[in-house]
This record gives sequence, C-alpha cells and structure tokens, in this order.
Amino acid sequence: MNDRLPRIHFDLDALRSFVTGVDLGGFARAADRVGRSASAVSAQLKKLEDQIGAPILRKAGRGLELTPTGERFLGYARRLLALNDEAAIAVRGMSLSGSVRIGLSEDFGEHLLSRMLGDFARAHPQVAVEVQLARNMELVRLMNDGRLDLALAWETGSGLPHGESLGQFPLCWIGPSDHPLNTDARTQALPLVVFEAPCVMRSAATAALDAAGLSWRVAVTSMSLVGVWTAVGAGLGVTVRSRFGLPHNLAVRDDLPALPPVVLKLYRASERQSDAVNQLAYIVVDAIADLGRDKQGCATLQKSNISPH
Repeated sequence: MNDRLPRIHFDLDALRSFVTGVDLGGFARAADRVGRSASAVSAQLKKLEDQIGAPILRKAGRGLELTPTGERFLGYARRLLALNDEAAIAVRGMSLSGSVRIGLSEDFGEHLLSRMLGDFARAHPQVAVEVQLARNMELVRLMNDGRLDLALAWETGSGLPHGESLGQFPLCWIGPSDHPLNTDARTQALPLVVFEAPCVMRSAATAALDAAGLSWRVAVTSMSLVGVWTAVGAGLGVTVRSRFGLPHNLAVRDDLPALPPVVLKLYRASERQSDAVNQLAYIVVDAIADLGRDKQGCATLQKSNISPH
C-alpha cells in the first residue's frame, strides 16, 4: 500500500492570478492584469482550492478576504512565482538590450532605486537605464513630451493614456516623533508643510481640514520631498503623504481628520514597447506590491464579480 500523499502540481498561471488579486485588492482587476476573463480566473481559484482541499477565500461584507489557509498559502505562492521569475530572468536576461527611461515619484526613490533598479541594471548590463526622480506634475510633463518610457506616479486626473492602476494607498498625517509641534499660539491654526500647488496631497490635506472646520496655515512650502521631511522633522508643521519612504524620525498621527486614499499608477509611453521596458515594468509592479504589503497599503480585497467557492 502506498502511504505517500498524492503529488500536487500547482499551476503557475493560477498562482499568479491568486497573488495578483490579493495585491490589487480584487480579482476583477486581477483578470484584466493577467489577460484572462473573470470566469477563467474564478476557475483557476476553484482549481487551487480543490488541490489544497480547503477554501482560500471567503466573503467579507461586499468583498473577499483570505482564509487562514489562504494566508498561509499566499506566502508559498509568492515564493514559487519568485523562483519561476528568477529562473526566467536568468536564462533570458542576456538577450535584453536597448534602453529604458523611467520616471519615479520621489516617494519611491530610496526603495526602488536600491531594491529594484540597481538589481535590474546588474542583471541586464546591455540595457541602459535612465532614471528621473521628480514630482507628479513633472513626470506627467515628461511623459507628454515623449521623454519617458515608464512613469510611476500618483493619479491626479492627468488624462495620460496607457496607465495601469497598482492599487489604492492610504494617506496619512505625518509629524515629528520626538518633540512637540510648533503651533501658532495666536490662531491655533495647524501649520502645514507642503509642496507647491498643484499637489494632490496638499489638496487632500486642506480639504480634510476645511471639512472638519479646523483652521490651518501653510508654514513651509518645499520643492522637494527631502525639504518636506526636513521641515516636518524640525517641528515646523505636519504634512500628508503615504507611508512610502517615511523617515524613522517621523510618525503617523491619528488625531487629525480622515484622508481619502490615492491611486498609484504605472504609465507607459505606448501599449507596445520593447522587451527591456516590459521587463522593467513587470519588476516595478512586483516591487510596489512588496512595498504595499510592508506599508499596509492594500489590506482588503475590494468587491469583485468573482465568487468565493
């Protein structure tokens, strides 16, 4: 009698649909990302659950959430996909050549430059990588001028074509963590440290304060994110950003009005691009998914037309 458990061979495409759905917060968007119909992705999830012998998703209000089995399985799925992708890069990497021009919002400079772009350049020495770190408005201008192949930027209603949503991320009030804030004793107006207008996060901050009936004043205006962090760290005011790139000497405040989330997008210059551009775009999407998990960017699955089984 053979007491060994039956061998299971997981479908990598099904694993990618599962992981993508979790990262994007919904399996309808995952279906678009992986290029399959909603019904096909639903069938993939059903197959995974049949192979595992337990549900990996369950209803949660109007959406879905991972079951304990799903949470455990997610880690293995990521490792299997990472090893598959590493193997694909290793055997195909030397064939990549050409150039890639990518623009990044300053929020992602430290993390993506060190964790992703450097690794990409070393893995593909025949590809010339040109990086622009800039504010959203500048990235939009560079894309419109045809000077970038890819741009990672916050959604501002710019109307740029070929934009792929990477998910919604919460905005936070951020202040100094080690000393009190310097407030205006005469007016009790909340001092703000912000970018020059137009800025989606500056607008979110002032709108939230106005809606709550709280007075505010612009204490510091900066042209760079480094300037914003420095002014906040000095106690000159609070700012509104995502958790990406948050310095260790600053802290998230929960005593101010709630803020709306912002959408992060990866823009492409055109639908059809070189293999080098496509490979870097794929790595960017993966890196943002990792950072989003680290920064609690997308914690829940949004409503989907794919049913839990």
